[in-house]
Amino acid sequence: MNDAKLVHMANQIALNLQSLPEEAAVAAIAEHMKSFWTPAMRQALLAHGPTDLSPLCRRALEQLR
Repeated sequence: MNDAKLVHMANQIALNLQSLPEEAAVAAIAEHMKSFWTPAMRQALLAHGPTDLSPLCRRALEQLR
């Protein structure tokens, strides 16, 4: 899976969870990625960095490190 697709998927997760309080949304994004994404997908997104990611996704990435 390419980086653009992973970024799109991550931002879609954040969009779906943005109605939660910020801290809860960040935790839910990180938990979703831990539960449903393969380790390779998470590593690829971490390697890609925060470029093009929503602020909520950026914070969730920090929790995944």
